[in-house]
Amino acid sequence: MTKYTPGSVRFESVVKKFGEVTALKSLDLTIDPGKLVTLLGPSGCGKTTTLRLIAGLEMASAGKIHIGGEDVTHLTATYRKVSMVFQSYALFPHMTVRQNVAYGLTVKSMPKAEAAQKAEHGLELVGLAGFGDRLPSELSGGQQQRVAVARAIVLEPEVLLLDEPLSNLDAKLRRHVREEIRQIQQRLGLTAVYVTHDQEEAMAVSDRIIVMKNAEIAQEGSPSDLYEAPKSAFIADFIGDANLADCGVESVTNGIANVVLDDLNYKVRDGGLQKGPAKMVLRPHNLHLAAPDQAGIKGEVSYAAYLGKEIQYTVESAIGSLFVISGVTDKPFAQGDSVSIQFDADLARLVAA
Repeated sequence: MTKYTPGSVRFESVVKKFGEVTALKSLDLTIDPGKLVTLLGPSGCGKTTTLRLIAGLEMASAGKIHIGGEDVTHLTATYRKVSMVFQSYALFPHMTVRQNVAYGLTVKSMPKAEAAQKAEHGLELVGLAGFGDRLPSELSGGQQQRVAVARAIVLEPEVLLLDEPLSNLDAKLRRHVREEIRQIQQRLGLTAVYVTHDQEEAMAVSDRIIVMKNAEIAQEGSPSDLYEAPKSAFIADFIGDANLADCGVESVTNGIANVVLDDLNYKVRDGGLQKGPAKMVLRPHNLHLAAPDQAGIKGEVSYAAYLGKEIQYTVESAIGSLFVISGVTDKPFAQGDSVSIQFDADLARLVAA
């Protein structure tokens, strides 16, 4: 039986420069053993550079990197106990699935019979028992990605690295494969570092998410922490859909802010803010449309899209254009309708303006 010993990852003031360009500012992070942590952010934020530094495919310009308690700062990829699953799968088309999975083991001079046995076990772990004699071209995209995962985990890495592993799959298959990857990671207790730019994907698979912006960490925490308690307008807008409305904090008492929004008063958690301008975070699912004679912020529907289980609206109002998702589909509003926009202030959040 293959044994997996998950390792920790620790960066101490790690800097990476490419010539005059700083790809990663002084970065401190810790990834605990057995956890799946996602590096999330827009293109150019430094997430892939961070992954490559863990892998040993790039060397740090300054700082220290530890994997499993060992200082690996100056060790190349060959001498690090990590495996990577690439975006492109990188399977050899002329080799069978079994040979692809066993490839890394044979490169390390493991006897072919033992390597084949471990490869079969790896295929069992990813739900592909009996597929060993097929060629990659005879598999679906999702199956090929699972072969790539099997090839990585049979090397018994302390850390499994996944670089945009689902980007080549269609939306429905992505959802299915990400569930499988998460189940494999949890079942084996692997430490995994996952890179993606897809917020929903990150929230679905992660124990913890590290959101990066401009080569540094913008915020980190559990998916619920980032969604429910964003610390900036960038995080609020990046993690899930959000409406950001300019407002004013009139006073703060015992962690509750008295907020004025479109001449209406609301009691909202202060988010650590004091009196002054701020932005209120209003999630689309937390907004409700009512008849125009009811209380609320006045607006007009400029767009309505029926999607079966929900209707998505764009509503023009005094506080800006608002995106609203309503589960009430039996009495929809139409384009041009006047409405009142209501929300539960307990579900709103404040961030700095």
